[in-house]
Amino acid sequence: MITKNRLDELAAQYETADFIESDPVKFIHRFSKKEDIEIAGFLSSMFSYGNRKAFLPKLEELFKIMDEQPLNYILKFDETFKDFDNFDYRFSKGCDIKEIILILNKLYKEQNSSLEALFAYGWQQQKTVKGMLCVVCDYFYSNISNEVTKGFYHLIPDAHKSSALKRLNMFLRWMIRDGVVDKGIWSFMPKSELIIPLDVHVGKLSVKTGLIAKSNGDFKTAQMITEVLKQFDNNDPIKYDFALFGYGVNNK
Repeated sequence: MITKNRLDELAAQYETADFIESDPVKFIHRFSKKEDIEIAGFLSSMFSYGNRKAFLPKLEELFKIMDEQPLNYILKFDETFKDFDNFDYRFSKGCDIKEIILILNKLYKEQNSSLEALFAYGWQQQKTVKGMLCVVCDYFYSNISNEVTKGFYHLIPDAHKSSALKRLNMFLRWMIRDGVVDKGIWSFMPKSELIIPLDVHVGKLSVKTGLIAKSNGDFKTAQMITEVLKQFDNNDPIKYDFALFGYGVNNK
């Protein structure tokens, strides 16, 4: 099993500013206003699947459409906007992203409401990451008012199912953890409660390094890996997300 010293070494080596430019986290670093950061992070995390050479340019296109002003764009958005008529990415079509922006428009126009407020409400109600994400998912699903494709449900996966919810956990890492890479602009929950963003790559590396015996690629596996990482740093176990990335780079 990989040692704590080696994990700490790798985490320190890769949690640096150099990490940002080739990662979707780079989009949240373009903004200073909290609402812009959280909206940019939410949208960026949704599209962060598949090949980076495909989804990073797609996100560039998305923020160009939004004139690099996420909050202002969402607040003025309405049903008549045709900006996304020809916008698609893999499973998702223009109608799917349009519906998500319409729901965000509703959310941000409610008094004292925002993505932070929605996630915080979920946390206060459930006190678990899984429960919180179920609350968030239910909010988006219950506010669908137009026709969408299965791509909508890929962008915002059903947290009630067994999926690892990698992209949502990655978004939470960006918002809750503080550091050079992660913004840490939300404080309603401790970073010690975050769950590792688990994908096939992280699962394989977790087995290879001896953290777990096997990976089923589901939320329970993500929780299992996180619990092992807490043995190395109970306060900030998800810093080892960078260590696993670094281990993969160094052991190709």
